[in-house]
This record gives sequence, C-alpha cells and structure tokens, in this order.
Amino acid sequence: MARRPRPQLVTLTDAAAERVGQIMTEKGAGYLRVGVKNGGCAGMEYVMDYVEAPADLDEVVEDKGVKIVVDAKAVLFLLGCTVDYETTMLHEKFVFRNPNQTDACGCGESVTIAPAEA
Repeated sequence: MARRPRPQLVTLTDAAAERVGQIMTEKGAGYLRVGVKNGGCAGMEYVMDYVEAPADLDEVVEDKGVKIVVDAKAVLFLLGCTVDYETTMLHEKFVFRNPNQTDACGCGESVTIAPAEA
C-alpha cells in the first residue's frame, strides 16, 4: 500500500528563497535553520539562523534550492508554514505565514502557536 505524500513542512516564497540564497552565499552557510522559542508577551518567537549542517534530530527539507532544517521540537508548530520576505519603505524582513499561529502581540515580535493536529 502506497503512503500518501507528506505535506511540506516549511516552504519559502520566491522572494524569501532569493534573499536566503544571497545571505547563505555571503555567510558560506549550507542550511537555513528555522524554529521557535519561548519568549515575548504572546508566548513564542520565530527564530532563524544559518548553519553548516543539521543537528542529529533536525528535519531537513528543500524548497526552491534552499536546504532548510527545522528543530525537531518545532516541527508541530511550523507544519505548513511559509516564510516570506517583505520589502517596504520602512523595513525589509522575513515574515512567517503560519496556519498554526492563533495570536500575535501588538508589536509583532511574538506569537501564540498551537501544535498542528494529526
């Protein structure tokens, strides 16, 4: 019996993939690492870093030529998440569009995320 395809854990928009690729080239990094941590007034914060190799329990996915690692503890919080890169007159930043996010603080620095359901 064939297994149904797994949903993509994290995806990037074209703008995010282009900017991440530029940064990874500048830093000489091999992977984009995304995750969440406890903090902020809403309870959690998104985190991004550039790393040479995944940790032992990281999930590894590839989207638009970018290798992405997700901390095993963050998988259920980020399932189905899209990372975008926005440029306006006032800022340039990465933005997480997460179907599991249920709330955000007023300043936009922290969020409330419910784990994805099976």
